[in-house]
Amino acid sequence: MGFRKDFLWGGAIAANQYEGAWNVDNRGLSVSDIARYQPNVDVKDYKKQVAVNTETIQQAIGDETDTHYPKRRGIDGYHYYKEDIELFAKMGFKTLRFSIAWSRLFPQGDEVTPNQAGIEHYKKVIKALKAHNIEPLVTLSHYEMPLNLSLKYNGWASKQVIDDFVKFSKVCFESFNDVKYWLTFNEIDSVTRHPFTSAGIIPDKSKNLEQDEYQALHNQFVASAMATKLCHEIIPGSQVGCMLTKLTTYPATAKPEDVLASLNINLMNYYCADVQSKGKYPKLVLQFFKKNNIELAMTDDELTIIHDNTVDFISFSYYMSLLAAGDESGLEMTSGNTIVGGKNPYLQSTEWGWTVDPTGLRISLVELYDRYEKPLFIVENGMGSRDILEPNHQIHDQYRIDYFRAHLSEMKKAVDSGVDLLGYTSWAPIDLVSASTSQMSKRYGFIYVDLDDEGNGSGKRYIKDSFNWYKNVIATNGADL
Repeated sequence: MGFRKDFLWGGAIAANQYEGAWNVDNRGLSVSDIARYQPNVDVKDYKKQVAVNTETIQQAIGDETDTHYPKRRGIDGYHYYKEDIELFAKMGFKTLRFSIAWSRLFPQGDEVTPNQAGIEHYKKVIKALKAHNIEPLVTLSHYEMPLNLSLKYNGWASKQVIDDFVKFSKVCFESFNDVKYWLTFNEIDSVTRHPFTSAGIIPDKSKNLEQDEYQALHNQFVASAMATKLCHEIIPGSQVGCMLTKLTTYPATAKPEDVLASLNINLMNYYCADVQSKGKYPKLVLQFFKKNNIELAMTDDELTIIHDNTVDFISFSYYMSLLAAGDESGLEMTSGNTIVGGKNPYLQSTEWGWTVDPTGLRISLVELYDRYEKPLFIVENGMGSRDILEPNHQIHDQYRIDYFRAHLSEMKKAVDSGVDLLGYTSWAPIDLVSASTSQMSKRYGFIYVDLDDEGNGSGKRYIKDSFNWYKNVIATNGADL
């Protein structure tokens, strides 16, 4: 059967990891500008890598450089976007997923009128994409909310932020009304794993962190539904998707206790997509709230908005799978995408501890399509690794080709089994700053960027071997892997 004729092949980037130019054209500080490069912290210690508190935030605000904060400089995509888009076009991209930095349009997040310089920048980016027949896939919120809203309201724990986000979304839809595909919140379920990065919640300012996390999620559900409604009204024919961190979890053994542990984890992983796709809270989640004394401030009007404005498609990130057990004391743990879980002895792992599980992608696709019966879109998939830039500027990355070949092969099998898949965007088509560890040496791209973890280097772009491999995949619509 193969992929649909209009399959959207491409790649995915995020403003906070790509753009840099953190103090250019009136942009305000975002939560990502607080992320510090910590070479003395184990790259597998995810919790310590992303930990923040009021003191560290104030220290970051007082530091007006990008020396220790790599996401402030990114890979200078703010100025290199034309050259990068030309490289994406040479690979044959049909789509590019990117995010609009909220603090470029509203530097403090709560201004009455937007920053016109920010609007003009993204108009130029979209124009450049359209000139190469690359369809934009725009994420409204990708770990980059204005820092002011975090400090002022403790982020999404406050309902005030809903109105600010909806205002930002409306400006985006009106300003960029030639964009068809939109995502509201990147990996929305990650609020409970890194509340500051995802929702601007400062843990030491919360009296009840768990309560604030789930309240923030509810507020994001409301904002997402309101934005979905606006998008459909302002841009006829537009499609809006939710975005899930697909954390496929297997039982460590066939013991019923381990099977139950994995079931519970997977059900909670679906929770956010359930709300956004089905328009209501799962009864099991409501019972979880009750048992854990979590009382959400929600109105009938909010629940109606959520119910009446579900998403058009389900998008997700997939990087690895994990194990769960009723008793984790004998389970070897490893890091993953915004989470720590059991390590599968049957799978290889990257240097950062992420297991490599192509079959898990197929399992994820089948499970998601069976559960929601809506089109799916893989918007993040890839492997971070260290690349060697040869003296002749060549990069031989057969390991990356092997990784993608295995995953795309399983993706193809899922499509052949009947899964309706809109497209695939690799993370990331070009090397950029790592979300979890703020490193450059953790490279994902088909394009090498000559920068190191401290920001040293020419910034020049070089094509890797995987560039031409992916180009051929796209040219054959996945027939030749």
